[in-house]
Amino acid sequence: MNVPHDNQASRHRLKIGTLELEGRLIMAPMAGITNLPFRLMVKRLGAAMVTTEMISAAGLCRGNRRSLEYLKNNRAERPLAAQIFGARPDEMAVAAQMALEAGADVIDINMGCPVKKVTRTGAGAALLKNLREISRLVTSVRLSCNAPLTAKIRAGWSPGYPPFREIARVLQDCGIDAITIHSRSAVQGYSTPADWSVIREVKQEVAVPVIGNGDVFRPAQGIRMMEVTGCDGIMVGRGAVGNPWIFRQILSLEMGQEPREPELQERRALIMEHFSLLADTMGEHRAALSMRGLLIWYSKALPNSSVFRGLVTKIRDLGSLRDAMDRYFSSLEGCRP
Repeated sequence: MNVPHDNQASRHRLKIGTLELEGRLIMAPMAGITNLPFRLMVKRLGAAMVTTEMISAAGLCRGNRRSLEYLKNNRAERPLAAQIFGARPDEMAVAAQMALEAGADVIDINMGCPVKKVTRTGAGAALLKNLREISRLVTSVRLSCNAPLTAKIRAGWSPGYPPFREIARVLQDCGIDAITIHSRSAVQGYSTPADWSVIREVKQEVAVPVIGNGDVFRPAQGIRMMEVTGCDGIMVGRGAVGNPWIFRQILSLEMGQEPREPELQERRALIMEHFSLLADTMGEHRAALSMRGLLIWYSKALPNSSVFRGLVTKIRDLGSLRDAMDRYFSSLEGCRP
């Protein structure tokens, strides 16, 4: 599926260091979601750049098999950002080099993950507590990285601590080429509405591109974020899970067109493609287990989705997936999603 572009849409570009993206919509890194199959699909549906799942710098340095697998990529998904996390500047510098050698076009430093198993090591959002540690780590990676370098942060560790404007200035001073800011603090997790004024203030504070993130679940929210914050691009995360078409829909709004929902057959075809791509990378059984959770998201906007959820638990291979899909989608004929 090719996403149409006109002259107006083609002007909406985002430049990160030496890399110019053909658009300003980015797929956020999400554990268990933004693997190679999903990235290929959202790229085709209009994402200007996709991002790997969060990758442990320590795991890469130790040659951990799973960490290395996260670096697998395909030319069709480029440009690709590899997001790495860690607390040791030396490991992060080596991990950045490894990611570039594996084919990444951009290195993204995770400073926003609030999960305890990450923050208790001093990585992720824990870095936000200490401006000096941010400076040491980013400077180390910058010296080893000759590609565009970005950082994904939150609005401080807790509201007002430390001031997110200071964090943004430190990142810029250390050579970061763009900043993505999720507009909640780390301790807030996802429990409160995103405060987009944080994005606007960071945009006013620094000269590097600022990418907004947080609570873009519908196409109009993406446009609205750019209008009220002045951000240079937007990163879509949870809003694309179950609705990877959101990128195409936001692009339609940018071009002054009404965004359309996928038809039932298009939705079904993409689900089957998703399974096929997963099976190619992890085997049919693991793909089936992975699809169980994804199918709940894919069917969330559809009628009688509770019926489908009952069928999902029985999916174990391609045949059982096809049977469940046939039964459910046949029942939806004549219905609109």
